[in-house]
Amino acid sequence: MILTVTPNTALDITYRVRSLRPHTAHRVTEVTERPGGKGLNVARVLAALGHEVTVTGFTGGVTGRALRDQLADTPGVVDALIPVEGATRRTIAVVDTATGDSTQLNEPGPEITPAEWAAFQEAYEVLLRSASAVALCGSLPPGVPVGAYAGLIRTARAAAVPVLLDTSGEPLRRGIAARPDIVKPNADELAELTGSHDPSRATQDARRRGARAIVASLGPQGLLALTPEGRWHATPPAREHGNPTGAGDSAVAGLLSGLVEQLPWPDRLTRAVALSAATVQALAAGEFDRAAYEKLLARVSVTAA
Repeated sequence: MILTVTPNTALDITYRVRSLRPHTAHRVTEVTERPGGKGLNVARVLAALGHEVTVTGFTGGVTGRALRDQLADTPGVVDALIPVEGATRRTIAVVDTATGDSTQLNEPGPEITPAEWAAFQEAYEVLLRSASAVALCGSLPPGVPVGAYAGLIRTARAAAVPVLLDTSGEPLRRGIAARPDIVKPNADELAELTGSHDPSRATQDARRRGARAIVASLGPQGLLALTPEGRWHATPPAREHGNPTGAGDSAVAGLLSGLVEQLPWPDRLTRAVALSAATVQALAAGEFDRAAYEKLLARVSVTAA
C-alpha cells in the first residue's frame, strides 16, 4: 500500500471559460468538482496505475463531507482521513480555453487543534505499518506546526518507509533537513529554498541540505533529477496545451510508483514526465489522458545532465 498525506485537503472546483478577462462577467462553459489537495491528486493517479493507495489528512464541514462522498466513488483509494471541526477549504481554478492558461484561487484551510493534530499523528504511525512508501504533500493548514513534515519524515524513517516530500517554504526547508528519500520542488520552490535560479546549482545545494534525491520540476522543460545513481534531465517531446493544475502531482505519482516497483531512475523519470504531460490534457487535477500517456512514454527524452 502507498500512503499519501494531505494535511490541507480541498474540494477542487474547475471552471472553464472561453476567455478570461478582468473586470467582466464570464459565462462558465464547464464545471468539474473533485476531491483535491496534492496528495489526493497523487492518490487518484496511483490508483489509475493499479496501485493500492490510502489517503490521510484532515477533513471537515460541508465541503469535507462532499469531498469524502466523492472519494468513496474513486476505485482503488482507501479513505483514512481524520475528521476535524473546521471546514475543508475549496480551491477554484479558472481555465481560459482560448489560451489554456489557468488562474488559481486557494482558501487557507481549517484551524487544526492540538488534539486533532495528536489524533492524526497516532493514525499516521498505524498506517505506516502497512505502507510501502509515503508521500507528504502540499501546504499545512493553520494550527499545524511548521516543522510537522520534518517530524513525519523522521517517523517514517524510523519505520523504514521511504518518504517523498512535496511542499514549499519553511515546511520544505525544515522537512529536507530530516533527510527524506525524494524531494520534488518546482523551479520557484527550489529557488526560494536555495537562493539560486540556476536549476543545476540549486539541485546540488538542495541535496546537500539532506535529501537523498532531488527531482526539480521545470514546467515545460520537464524534470531535473540529482540522485545517488546519477543526474538526469527528462523532457517531454513538446509543450502541452491545457490545464497544468495537478501536473506536478502526477509527476509525484510517477516517481512514487517507480520507487515501489524498483524501476531504474531513468524509467521513473520517463513515467513521471509522461504522466505530467498527459495530465495537462485532462479535464481536472488527479486525472490523466490514458491514450496520451501511452504515446508519451515512448517519446520522453532522458539524458545524463
